[in-house]
Amino acid sequence: QMIREIKKLGFKSVELGYGLTLDLVPEIIHMIEKNEIIIASVHNFCPVPVWAPFGHPELFELSSTMTRNRESAVSYTKATIEFAARVGAKVVVTHAGRVAMDNFTADLVEMCHEGNRFDPRFDKIKTKMMEQRQKKAGKHVTAFSRSIDDLLPELKKYGITLAIENLPSWESFPSEHELEMIMVQYNTPEIMYWHDMGHGQIREYLGFISHERWLSRLSKKLAGMHVHDVDGVRDHLVPSHGKINFNNFKEYARSCNVIVLEPAPGTPAEHLAEGVKFIRETWDLPE
Repeated sequence: QMIREIKKLGFKSVELGYGLTLDLVPEIIHMIEKNEIIIASVHNFCPVPVWAPFGHPELFELSSTMTRNRESAVSYTKATIEFAARVGAKVVVTHAGRVAMDNFTADLVEMCHEGNRFDPRFDKIKTKMMEQRQKKAGKHVTAFSRSIDDLLPELKKYGITLAIENLPSWESFPSEHELEMIMVQYNTPEIMYWHDMGHGQIREYLGFISHERWLSRLSKKLAGMHVHDVDGVRDHLVPSHGKINFNNFKEYARSCNVIVLEPAPGTPAEHLAEGVKFIRETWDLPE
């Protein structure tokens, strides 16, 4: 029923998310076999492990410095890669994890909600956050490289690309600079970048990066995009319902292989239809 609702909105392909439970898989496989739907991408970890009470993209972390956590992340990512091959997807989107540090971004987001984005305390928190991250990130770079080394044979075996998603918090791993270094280290089609437009815009709003400049720098390794709009720090809005200037991202959208609309749960169907129409017209995309 979920897939049929999506198809009614005019979509011919979907991304299977990290909330997909095992009981839904047989019906989806049946629809794929009948050529009723195309699976463009799969979001790690998918399907939800049977022991987990709910799906989450960071049940385990590929960049964890704790050996058991990292090895579990590798194991379940391999399962997602095998599942992606089974459903015909070519891309597995993944979160890499977070740096083991205090959650300063939550404080910044709360200050934004309170209208205190330009308060001097905002910059003090940001400076402290960046200093702490700088001291601790190196170990996560090493751990993540080990995970990629472990996953590359599986990726090559199935012809799957692992696309590393940018995340909105400063504690998340990797940063854009770290991601750029990883892309140089692993100059292979099996390791690519996945750009989440909402996350990039929030990072800019919080003063971490220039959204468009970093996408430009990473665009040669771009496997796909999650598309949603943002108003301040409120994301997963339908395109044209927020503040992103989508015209500035047209060239990147037209050059990547997979574009996934990622609205908030409960978004009305008519709003989704508006968003799809807006994106296709703004980016001059085919039906």
